[in-house]
Amino acid sequence: MIDFGLPDYPRSTARLAPSRPVVLCLSGHDPSGGAGLQADIEALLAQSCHAAPAVTALTVQDTVDVSDFRVLDRDWVLAQAHAVIADMPVAAVKLGMLGSVEMVDTVLMIMDKLPGIPLVCDPVLRAGGGGALGKEDVGFAMRERLFAVSTIATPNLPEARILAELPDGTADQCAEKLLPYIEHLLITGGHGDESEVHNRLYLRDGSRHDFTCARLPGSYHGSGCTLASTLAGRLALGQDLIGAVKTALDYTWRTLRDAEQPGRGQFVPRRLPLDLS
Repeated sequence: MIDFGLPDYPRSTARLAPSRPVVLCLSGHDPSGGAGLQADIEALLAQSCHAAPAVTALTVQDTVDVSDFRVLDRDWVLAQAHAVIADMPVAAVKLGMLGSVEMVDTVLMIMDKLPGIPLVCDPVLRAGGGGALGKEDVGFAMRERLFAVSTIATPNLPEARILAELPDGTADQCAEKLLPYIEHLLITGGHGDESEVHNRLYLRDGSRHDFTCARLPGSYHGSGCTLASTLAGRLALGQDLIGAVKTALDYTWRTLRDAEQPGRGQFVPRRLPLDLS
């Protein structure tokens, strides 16, 4: 036997540790790294979860705005998702950019393979810079068909207004219109101008929980992706829904507090390394 003179390291115990919960992420790719699948991966790593990213769309965007996008063929998305489902015990699913009605139907086909698995729906209809990420009928299809299989949806107020077809609706008015379609609805208030951000969790049973935080200066690219991914991770870890919402909101606020500006546009949340202070 040849002696290479290598030190006698102890054998790794990594395989003896329990696996981290797997979260299947069906989202678009953002080449700037601020939103989309990279945001999902980073936020889930911070929750001690394993992200399984399946690409639904490719975008041309930067931290300023989106200029173009292309939705992948259904067969490609199904193949990605089914490969993950056949190999790993998926504990939660996070939806981001879908971009087309066909992709809404594709998600329904995927969820047929995952009965009882929590699904967090981030209805990505516009980029942070205002550019559209799908036609108007995508929001209608999400509300009418996708919300029924979702555990919770996390629209900001502008997105909630599109989904509820209430251009000037308040959060309460939008929730009243949307709750017949979904059991839990978190409408975030980051797009307002008040000194405090009011995030409102509505439940179909009529109860409501308000979460308030200080408004931070500037605008952010990927905050919604960060929130929804973190929430999916907390549900995958077994946290109760209300507790998971609070944890996800607190974590997201910290990522915005520590955000960086790598480009000419919006700030990007600093999701890693995690600073708990």
